[in-house]
Amino acid sequence: MSPLGAGILAALATLVADQASKLWLLNGFDLARRGVVKVTPFFDLVLAWNIGISFGWLQNDGQAAQLALMAVKVIAVVALAIWMARSQTRLATIALGLIIGGAIGNGIDRLAYGAVVDFALFHIEIGGNTYNWYVFNLADVAIVAGVAGLLYDSFLGVPAAKAP
Repeated sequence: MSPLGAGILAALATLVADQASKLWLLNGFDLARRGVVKVTPFFDLVLAWNIGISFGWLQNDGQAAQLALMAVKVIAVVALAIWMARSQTRLATIALGLIIGGAIGNGIDRLAYGAVVDFALFHIEIGGNTYNWYVFNLADVAIVAGVAGLLYDSFLGVPAAKAP
C-alpha cells in the first residue's frame, strides 16, 4: 500500500472508530442516563458536551462562534490533506491521516449535536484530593497520536515531512 493509501486508511479508520464509539455510548449504552460509569479506579466514562476547542478552551455555544470553529476546522483539514498528499514518509502520512480523521470526527459531532461528544476521564487521587484530566474521545486520542507521530518524523525521520 502506498503511503497516501495508508494515510487515507488511517483517516477512515479513525473516523469510523470515533463515530461508532460515540454513537454506541450515546444510543446503545445510554451514557447520558447512566451518568458516571466507573471502569477502573483511575478511569471513568462520563458524558461531556464540549462546545469549545481542544481542552474546552474558547467555550461559546453561540451560532457565530460555532460556525467560525467549523470554518477553521475545514481549512485545517484541507491544509492537512494537501500536506498528506505531498508527504514523503509513511509515518508522517499516517500521522496526518490520524489528525484528519479525528478532526472530521469531532466536526461531525459539532454539526450533529452543536458540541463535541467527550466521554473518557482519567483521574488520580493523591492525599485525599482527586485530580482529573480533561474529558476526551477517540478522535482526540488520534489527533494527539498524529501530532506525536509528526514530531517524531520531523525530528528523527529521514527525510522529514514538510508542511505545504
